[in-house]
Amino acid sequence: MRSWSLQNAKARFSELVNTCLENGPQMVTRHGHDTVVMIAVKEFQQITTPRQGLGDFFLSAPRVELEIGRPGDTGRDISL
Repeated sequence: MRSWSLQNAKARFSELVNTCLENGPQMVTRHGHDTVVMIAVKEFQQITTPRQGLGDFFLSAPRVELEIGRPGDTGRDISL
């Protein structure tokens, strides 16, 4: 991830945006300290969209009727 000083980011904002879109997130620093990260909207939406939990997944699954039968075979006789 490339790092941009705030002054440089403001002066070359179009280049910062293009670099972000082409190469991914870009760090912006203020007074030598990491301050913000600039990311594309698509990446932002991916990381902020709530993920569905397992319980919600099963609740949203289509309902189907299953007939589960067990064979009449009780196994084999063993003498101990």
